[in-house]
Amino acid sequence: MRIMAQMAMVMNLDKCIGCHTCSVTCKQAWTNRTGMEYVWFNNVETRPGLGYPRTYEDQETWKGGWELGRNGRLKLKGGGRLKKLLTIFNNPKLPEIDDYYEPWTYDYENLLNAPASSKTFPVARPHSMLDGRPMNPQWGANWDDDLGGTYKTGHKDPMLKGIEDKVTFEFDQSFMFYLPRICEHCLNPTCAASCPSGAIYKREEDGIVLVDQERCRGWRMCVSGCPYKKIYFNHSTGKAEKCTFCYPRIEVGIPTVCSETCVGRLRYIGLMLYDADRVLEAASTKDEKGLYEAQRSVFLDPRDPEIAAEAERQGIPSDWIEAAKKSPVRRLIQDYRVALPLHPEYRTMPMVWYIPPLSPIVDAVRETGEDAEEAGNLFGAIDALRIPLEYLANLFTAGDVAPVRRVLDKLAAMRSYMRDINLDREPNEEIAAAVGMTGVEMREMFRLLAIAKYEERYVIPTAHAEQAHSLEELATDCPVGEGGPGAFGGGSGGPVPVAIQTLRETKARMQADEMSQVPGAVSYLEWDGKGMPGKASPDDVAARHGIPGEERG
Repeated sequence: MRIMAQMAMVMNLDKCIGCHTCSVTCKQAWTNRTGMEYVWFNNVETRPGLGYPRTYEDQETWKGGWELGRNGRLKLKGGGRLKKLLTIFNNPKLPEIDDYYEPWTYDYENLLNAPASSKTFPVARPHSMLDGRPMNPQWGANWDDDLGGTYKTGHKDPMLKGIEDKVTFEFDQSFMFYLPRICEHCLNPTCAASCPSGAIYKREEDGIVLVDQERCRGWRMCVSGCPYKKIYFNHSTGKAEKCTFCYPRIEVGIPTVCSETCVGRLRYIGLMLYDADRVLEAASTKDEKGLYEAQRSVFLDPRDPEIAAEAERQGIPSDWIEAAKKSPVRRLIQDYRVALPLHPEYRTMPMVWYIPPLSPIVDAVRETGEDAEEAGNLFGAIDALRIPLEYLANLFTAGDVAPVRRVLDKLAAMRSYMRDINLDREPNEEIAAAVGMTGVEMREMFRLLAIAKYEERYVIPTAHAEQAHSLEELATDCPVGEGGPGAFGGGSGGPVPVAIQTLRETKARMQADEMSQVPGAVSYLEWDGKGMPGKASPDDVAARHGIPGEERG
């Protein structure tokens, strides 16, 4: 048994209001620079919908994730070494900019500086943030937000396959919920296995998956290999980039930016202990519907004295073991069993889990004239939810409805049980027993899901490093602050909201971006597609800024 620690996240979808605050703050902190205009490390999708990039869940097209070979062993769905070698210069399974969206800004100066005597009404026309040319936006990262475009594109949602007869897009029968997504920081990541350069690695101390910018050569096999499409190509530096789980903040015990700024307080971060020797066996489970339980079996209980002693013997610090014991993620996944993984059938063993939504059930029961909080009514109404159980199962349990039903039963039971307590009535212990829980567990789960304090939602042990104070400075130094460029170079230099960047500012950033800050950087912006793209030398950068030759260097 090889015990390792993994930082993990759980999101309660019942509390997501689709405000996109997490997306915007992440954008400002990590991807507000040239080459990353189309990139959202964190995005919030309206489901049903096509997602971002479009139909990323259609692995028959994109060939992401793992699959079992005839010999029962795991292999990359996109092909092994030979196939990657043959397609290394022409990867056919790569999303194009239209699958994401072509980012744009508006020519506000034309609107603001138009002469008063103008006979035509001035407008701020959209311009591409990639090349500055006028454009007509056709798609965006959340184009079908709030069912905005679902009537036209919703039927193409890959998760509707097999349940088309149970989903309708008629106005009075439609449903929707929000699905925030970040990199899953998987236990068995295909992005790392797909990289020919070995640039993607999983940190041993906390399991966070990162890209070594010096080793990355821009092959983009990682983009194809990731079934969640959460690795992106920076077209300015020629490097791959992805969500970092805000590791500089995590190292000093601060939650990720998306969690810190979440309006609905739906995110939980904690430490999980797992047996690394069992990961391959669990990911190789033959029946896809058994992958959820297989992954749960990999996790270890730090409250077991033998597990705790062995973990400490193998080098895991004692304070990390204590943090794992208090982890809200462990409680939601292992104790209460209300959190589910996103697409376990990809066999990557994701570590960002979700509590499926139950919200519409109370209104649905109330409309019938029945008591909307009575346990029997709630249990009976789950099968008639506007959100079909099969749709949730396709997202979280590889199509197995039973685990989803058990989770929704627990959430419904919690509502009914807590209603009696809030009305100063004697709680009905039979409600808790009906879903395999005790009254004490029901009250603890309610506190964690509904009114948990900051320190209860985020139990993050600090890194064991002598430079802890310098790490804290790095964690709290936002790359879009007034202190200059961010950790990856090319920050905006000021807190300019993404949505109101002017065309002039966009062009200035595109022209002033110093790609030489990244070792081995390659510029694809001015490449005509012939020969090899050139690297940005220090002389090129100096000339671009108008620095005289004698002053260069």
